[in-house]
Amino acid sequence: MKTALTIAGSDCSGGAGIQADLKTFSAHGVFGMSVIVSVVAENTARVIQIQDVTPDMIAAQMDAVFEDIPPHAVKIGMLSTPDCMRAVADKLREYHPENVVMDPVMYAKNGCPLMNPDAVGTLIREVLPLADILTPNIPEAEHITGMKIESAADARKAAESIRQMGCRAVLVKGGHALGDAEDTLFDGERFFSFRSERIDTKNTHGTGCTLSSAIAANLARGADIPTAVERAKQYVTTAIRHSLALGRGCGPTHHFYDLYQASGLND
Repeated sequence: MKTALTIAGSDCSGGAGIQADLKTFSAHGVFGMSVIVSVVAENTARVIQIQDVTPDMIAAQMDAVFEDIPPHAVKIGMLSTPDCMRAVADKLREYHPENVVMDPVMYAKNGCPLMNPDAVGTLIREVLPLADILTPNIPEAEHITGMKIESAADARKAAESIRQMGCRAVLVKGGHALGDAEDTLFDGERFFSFRSERIDTKNTHGTGCTLSSAIAANLARGADIPTAVERAKQYVTTAIRHSLALGRGCGPTHHFYDLYQASGLND
């Protein structure tokens, strides 16, 4: 069985972070493992409190995984502080994992910050160059590049700019734009566009986590980057289309819709 590791924050409400990543891995038939970097007390409506795990414990968790079950892909999500980023980067350089997908999580769906604004420079210097693919949304891409993204052409320019910072490929997600949800992938040579209809729902908690972990799962299963992105886009679109009206805020997506449909459990 293929394996994947998520390095991210824990969402106790189950819709984002580590919990969303592990559900996504399972939905793709990939054995999931986790390194928790922050414990986040959040729900669909708000973030209540964040407690970061110490850098030495982050490193110890990564050692425990890599010395026993080396993953076929690694997904990196929430990294809240420079010390946390350096701990993860040091271990990535030590173990040289294949298929590193990085989602530069800066804000929760409700707008609460999940990354110290002063840590973006460390993210760019220490972690970004170790990624095979970076998956920022439009606000994150704007923050990383200092550009304003208002069109598909702007998204392509941002992707080129971010790739020059050291990662292998960049996917600028278009979910925050108007109209259809169009994502722009640049692999250093070619641009790819992935478009899907915009689904009228507020229940999109954890979509960025889900997309990046779906990319990682498909890479672990042997897909190349454009194919992994295309399949992940299809998966997350289905998960959003059949999202769950749970909680008082932005509800979660349905990570197992296809499985439940086949099993008759969606009734």
